[in-house]
Amino acid sequence: MKKTDIMTPIGIVLGVVVILFAIFVNADMESVFMFVQLASFLIVFGGVTAALFINFSTQEIKQSPRVAREAFRYEENDLNELIDTFVHLSTKARREGLLALEATLEDDVEDEFIKKGILLAVDGIEPDIIKDIMMAEVVAMEERHRKGRLFFQKAGEYAPAWGMIGTLIGLILMLNELSDPSSLGPNMALALLTTLYGSVLANLVFLPITSKLEEKTEEEVFMKQIIIEGVIGVQSGQNPKILEEKLNAFVRVRRKEADLAETEEFANEA
Repeated sequence: MKKTDIMTPIGIVLGVVVILFAIFVNADMESVFMFVQLASFLIVFGGVTAALFINFSTQEIKQSPRVAREAFRYEENDLNELIDTFVHLSTKARREGLLALEATLEDDVEDEFIKKGILLAVDGIEPDIIKDIMMAEVVAMEERHRKGRLFFQKAGEYAPAWGMIGTLIGLILMLNELSDPSSLGPNMALALLTTLYGSVLANLVFLPITSKLEEKTEEEVFMKQIIIEGVIGVQSGQNPKILEEKLNAFVRVRRKEADLAETEEFANEA
């Protein structure tokens, strides 16, 4: 069951608060309103929307709100519970045979991917073929997720570009009216605010959502890899203890890789 991921809205709100704090600290109340300009917002938001309409099909655009919701939700994946499930299935298969799993599958397992794998094993499909079938589904899922987050990745690329387009428009207007000092301020504000709006939208909304969706995909792929190994282990009649240790090894390797990645990232920043 998916739950609300409060870190995403907290991050967006925190980013907005930091920006507003920086503005209020360095400007009085009247000056604050100079950061709000409809023309700048329309250039950036309208331009990004137009570019996305050109880039994506109607169906892909309709699906974008559903994809965006995934960045605000998460599903608790208990690795220990998953491993215990396969230990249980392995024990039952060794005692009663693989065919016994089919009768109790609905009661013992909720995950559809696990059910599919076990049913393939019960049908006597070769382990290599089972792995190929299940990996094909994983690859299809990765591609589906990639296309879903591509919408926000492109939006993150377009937003700063449209900010620069707004800046060029503002500079052209300013240079065209140098003889009128009263027009310099509004035109310069248009030039700079479009860049600000584009950068904020890209780096506070679109690109972070893209990264979060990518992280969720990687986690789901990892879970499915464990499931595939578990299904193969159950089919081959592995000792439940050996299967448990094998699946736990996957978890340990993943954690080591995560720790190594964090260490390398810290070293690069230093």
